[in-house]
Amino acid sequence: MKIDLEISPADLTRKIGRLWELSAGKILTLQRDYDAAKGSPVFTVRGRYTGRGWTEWTQGFHIGAQILQFDATGEAEFLEQGRSQTVQLMAPHVSHAGVHDHGFNNVSTYGNLLRLMNEGRIGEDKWERRYYELALKLSGATQARRWTILKDGAGFIYSFNGPHSLFVDAIRSLRILALAHQLGQVLMEESDVRVSLLERLKAHAAATANFSIYHGRGRDAYDVAGRTAHEAIFNVNDGNFRCPNSQQGYSPFSTWTRGLAWAMCGFAEQLEFMQAIGDGYIRPLLLKAARATCEFYIDNASAADGVPYWDTGAPNLHRLGDWQSRPADPFNPHEPVDSSAAAIAAQGLLRLGRHLHNKRYWQAGLTILKTLFDEPYLSINAKHQGLILHSVYHRPNGWDHIPRGQKVPCGESGMWGDYHAREAALYVQRIAEGRPYLKFYL
Repeated sequence: MKIDLEISPADLTRKIGRLWELSAGKILTLQRDYDAAKGSPVFTVRGRYTGRGWTEWTQGFHIGAQILQFDATGEAEFLEQGRSQTVQLMAPHVSHAGVHDHGFNNVSTYGNLLRLMNEGRIGEDKWERRYYELALKLSGATQARRWTILKDGAGFIYSFNGPHSLFVDAIRSLRILALAHQLGQVLMEESDVRVSLLERLKAHAAATANFSIYHGRGRDAYDVAGRTAHEAIFNVNDGNFRCPNSQQGYSPFSTWTRGLAWAMCGFAEQLEFMQAIGDGYIRPLLLKAARATCEFYIDNASAADGVPYWDTGAPNLHRLGDWQSRPADPFNPHEPVDSSAAAIAAQGLLRLGRHLHNKRYWQAGLTILKTLFDEPYLSINAKHQGLILHSVYHRPNGWDHIPRGQKVPCGESGMWGDYHAREAALYVQRIAEGRPYLKFYL
């Protein structure tokens, strides 16, 4: 990656302003035209959002985007949409015991609304506050209940694949445990045993750092520091780690770049949270994982402009030659890029850079956004419902649309990529304008 060492948040304000202008139209178009009976919008096909009923993990991003739009622009209609749809649609996600995505769905909705209330951006109503707080408390406890115990007595929040499965993206769902803990919630188990949500948060973060992230210690022949495995597999009978695996990446021994980005963002946010609550015990391990993943992204996963291809071991990536020396090519005939990974990774780099006062990471994050918030990634076509183009959902399953005349997926958007581009834009905008720092915790 070729890092722009001169760009500043203020330099991005024009692009961010344009992004919010385009975003408003896309939110309104989706609100008007999307058939909610198809489930939550997930990704676009020929520019139109479609559903794919697989845990409805993107519904919080869909509704949360409206709340972010209000946060950035002050346009009240988006706040009212976000509020009303949170009440109407999000309750099932609070008690959904079958997924590991509570931090995605419920922090993006209830969490954002509570944050705006705490900041004085929306009116104070004690019953509305209690409603948001109760939803976050119950969501955090429900998430913490999905627990696999490891041989050393630690454990992790297991994925929807089952108790043997640790997903790297769940590191960002830890936000819900953090908020619920701060609100005074515990998980009540059999015989009135009280389980600390903070301790479960730390144990899961440690398991992710130890088993989902490579640290160059020779665990296998492909152990390069900063690489990530989408899934870590455990023997649930004895709690032993068995092997890496991948669901959405190319292989267990290559790096799915969106999984890498989830780790970068999740570890950086948890470092901020741990600093805020004064808990230093786990911070060295989190810092090690955050540094390793960010370094790997910059040095090994990203093209020159900050955008990665979907997997560092993608089978036809070699056909692109020295792809890291030039900007990513979303229209190439060999392997797709993943702009959604870039949007998530940018925020991880920015947060870690600020946390460490590290210019390399900070400027790398801004460099990515300079690329994403412009063509060919920013969607300027009003008829296209997506905001950030060239996102990939599930390449191995073949779920992504390949346009006529192309050989690999391109030109489409994912709800998670659009949401995280908006979140990153809001993060930088607040810094440029001297507004309160964007954080998920209280």
